[in-house]
Amino acid sequence: MTILLRHIDFLKAVFLHSISAFGGPQGHLGMMIKTFVNKRRDVTEQELMDYNAFCQLLPGASSTQTLTLIGYKRGGVVLAVLTLIIWILPACFLMGAFSFFLKYSGQKALTIMALFRFIGPMTVGFLAYAAYRAFKISVHNTITTVIMALSAIGTFLLFKTPWIFPILIVLGGFVTNLSSKRIPQKEILPKKIKWTNIWLFAIIFLLAGVGSEVSRKNNWPSHRPLILFENTYRFGSLVFGGGNVLIPMMYEQFVARSVSPQLIKRNPGIIKINKNDFYTGWGMVRAIPGPVFSVAAFMGGIAMKESGPSMQLLGCVIGALGIFLPSALLVLFFFPIWHNLKKYAAVYRALEGINAVVVGIMIAATFYMTKDLYTTDWKGMLLNGFVVLATGSLLKFTKLPSPVIVSIFILLGWLAIRAAL
Repeated sequence: MTILLRHIDFLKAVFLHSISAFGGPQGHLGMMIKTFVNKRRDVTEQELMDYNAFCQLLPGASSTQTLTLIGYKRGGVVLAVLTLIIWILPACFLMGAFSFFLKYSGQKALTIMALFRFIGPMTVGFLAYAAYRAFKISVHNTITTVIMALSAIGTFLLFKTPWIFPILIVLGGFVTNLSSKRIPQKEILPKKIKWTNIWLFAIIFLLAGVGSEVSRKNNWPSHRPLILFENTYRFGSLVFGGGNVLIPMMYEQFVARSVSPQLIKRNPGIIKINKNDFYTGWGMVRAIPGPVFSVAAFMGGIAMKESGPSMQLLGCVIGALGIFLPSALLVLFFFPIWHNLKKYAAVYRALEGINAVVVGIMIAATFYMTKDLYTTDWKGMLLNGFVVLATGSLLKFTKLPSPVIVSIFILLGWLAIRAAL
């Protein structure tokens, strides 16, 4: 309770961020800069860049992990967990609820998509602003410029390849570590490593796999919830590269594999999700604020809907818990180790290259997402370009909070719907 009272303003800011942060991890970073760096000063911009770079090395939901670390920095593990829960809850609730109303919401879904008409270009504006701010901090000599440029090109060409992010980060850290000029400017006190999280992560991973297989072979009544938890926990443990990699893995598991005659014969209770339902859920998660990984709540609900409403609700909870739990356990275990290592010159020098790589990734993501704004309608393209520029200008030249900027463009979407009627 003391933690809640002491950090109530911070948790309110996290909630407002959770209901206004569109655009996946890259877009979320721009909003974090605006809210937690510029406005609230919970972290410095350099700290946020370091957190983001570190989280790119881990599997799981990177923007969720970055925000969790901001909570960890302010109030330790308890506040980190509260931050995580408040961040994921709105998106998981919306996606879980949508799994119940899917069959009734065809026209409503179209209306919602139209309401968020300008969110795509707005997100590109947030991302471009974040790249601009990160560039000013992290790119300041020839080698970091080269690293940034090569990382941007490599990321753009291999954006959907899951291992491109950690590989580039490791290479960037290696290159700047070849120099012996830079050493830590201040001593960073080492933090005690707590092994509980990594043991818990590994035990859950093993028990989920064994429980899923045993329940499947023995046809336990609870075998589908166990299989669903194993699937989503495995995704959260192994996915590098965010939602763009998570979705193909989910598609292969829940859609492609579920129509294989051999697998159906061997496993009659295999989790099946209709292709159209799958794509509908993926489209909706891009239209709501919050983490893209919240799509697991929708998939869990759809996977269990044939067993009745109570089991469908359980499926939503299992999907959300399974996908986010590994991210939390991994980041809270490895961050103290990373914190300890930063006192060594080799790691300190590597951070220069790592941050330059992150800037390159952000620039590549900006251009990659810009491709989605091209349309055959030149008026639409001009309007998208205006929204991108307007977002960047509002971020740079005004003190408007991120939720207000998001609300402006949702209002414009509503006005566009009204004008079309």
